[in-house]
Amino acid sequence: MTRIQPRAVPPRAVQRLIDAGTHPLLARIYAARGIARRDELDYSLKALIPPAALKGAREAAELLADAIEAGARMVIVADYDCDGATACAVGVRALRAFGADVGYLVPNRFEYGYGLTPAIVELAARMEPDVLITVDNGIASVEGVAAARSYGMATVITDHHLPGDTLPEADVIVNPNQPGCDFPSKSLAGVGVMFYTMLALRAELRDRGAFAGRQEPNLGELLDLVALGTVADVVKLDHNNRILVSQGLARMRADRMQPGVRALFSVAAREAARASTFDMGFGLGPRLNAAGRLSDMSLGIECLITDDMGRALNIAQELDRLNRERRSIEQDMQEAALARLAGFEPGNTATASLFEPDWHQGVIGIVAGRIKEKLHRPVIAFARGDEGQLKGSGRSIPNLHLRDALDLVSKQHPDLILRFGGHAMAAGLTILEGDYDRFQSVFEEVVQSLVDPSDLTRTLETDGPLESGYMSLEAARLIEQDIWGQGFAAPLFDDVFRVDNQRLLKDKHLKLQLSKNNVRFDGIRFNCVDGAPPQIRAAFRLSPNEYNGVTSLQLMLEHFETA
Repeated sequence: MTRIQPRAVPPRAVQRLIDAGTHPLLARIYAARGIARRDELDYSLKALIPPAALKGAREAAELLADAIEAGARMVIVADYDCDGATACAVGVRALRAFGADVGYLVPNRFEYGYGLTPAIVELAARMEPDVLITVDNGIASVEGVAAARSYGMATVITDHHLPGDTLPEADVIVNPNQPGCDFPSKSLAGVGVMFYTMLALRAELRDRGAFAGRQEPNLGELLDLVALGTVADVVKLDHNNRILVSQGLARMRADRMQPGVRALFSVAAREAARASTFDMGFGLGPRLNAAGRLSDMSLGIECLITDDMGRALNIAQELDRLNRERRSIEQDMQEAALARLAGFEPGNTATASLFEPDWHQGVIGIVAGRIKEKLHRPVIAFARGDEGQLKGSGRSIPNLHLRDALDLVSKQHPDLILRFGGHAMAAGLTILEGDYDRFQSVFEEVVQSLVDPSDLTRTLETDGPLESGYMSLEAARLIEQDIWGQGFAAPLFDDVFRVDNQRLLKDKHLKLQLSKNNVRFDGIRFNCVDGAPPQIRAAFRLSPNEYNGVTSLQLMLEHFETA
């Protein structure tokens, strides 16, 4: 069941924004998202929270500055998703610009798993680092940090994931979610944390006179990477993150981006001059993630750190090939999951756990997300790992913090989950294959205790009906160029239409001709084969549709019901 619920719009806030010069349509949309003042839309770099507010950033800067002065060898240990790849690229590019001797290591997810484990430290030791820096991981790596210390390595943890009960004994931890950190934005992605650490390091090096007689590195040149990792990791786009994304988008649109980012735009057939958060989330991000899902994320990192445009294009083409392979694997797995769920009625059931012996570890998270959207239930999909283990990847719904739910499972049944970690909306875990049935039962029981029945009804928050003057291509372009994402949802409108015509495209997409007040609109609902009734209430987005060189308005329907 899906419920359409228009957002409340505070009229005073709308008027205040209009009086301050905001477009009336955007003023209404912003106010419905809690924006009350024009300065909350200030996306200039001077509006960023200063690095000094981030606990550990100054200490990390001092340690790294000492290491640069001493000519010490640094190795960055990256994570294998888009956030980890962009964070690694930011670190490598910035540190090299500062004169550091730095390399990187990204573990193969299938061989080494997630995080700074002792096995990864042993692998890193072959590179003979004096300093080990993690990006987008490490906050739970108690044993890994201890192993690094036994090798005599200094350790700097940069991460954004929630810490466990015990922190690793690293030399420095930079994480807005660590105890005692008062940084106002708790939603920095891993790449955001690394960017802040590099800002602090540059300030420290400046104070030491390191840039005397030479041009100071411009870290603004890395904001395209910061924006890409932030959007792709689906972190909350609070004001501080919207600044980072806005600045990165501005660089992309002005064609001032890294060669690898330009190459990704090319293979994704996206126009950088009109870059949007949608392009990053659904065009560039998946191609980078495909490397970590099916192969080795060092491929993605190399794409982002090379200055050779030809090499960047070659790597991007391989990433595009991997992404097509990933889509094919995902389609097969999704069909298997749907076949297993055929006839399944969620009813009072609060969760869904899925496992097939031949599923691919690298794609289970995507499948979990697709099924979660269909059922509006937290879903965990499992694939076989090593030595009788199952690797699980989960996706959640609003009002259920998935990592906290797994933490409760672990505390109630200490022998059930071997390892886990993650966020509110996404998490990973490892269990024994023989414990799969027990996990299903326990996970269901725990989630039942944490959610209200109303949480299991999908609610589509909309911006209500759209004035006829704004049902236009111009309004679609206005919206498209703004900053939208997790926690700052792209505008979704709802209204009643008459269905004048409908047909299936490619046997899976419903194409409609709609009308309201004698004005006709083209509409489409992707992955929908069910016909529409003569009159519908639809939740829709405005979208520019390009066909044969002509751009027109199209309504992208997310849901419809009989009006």
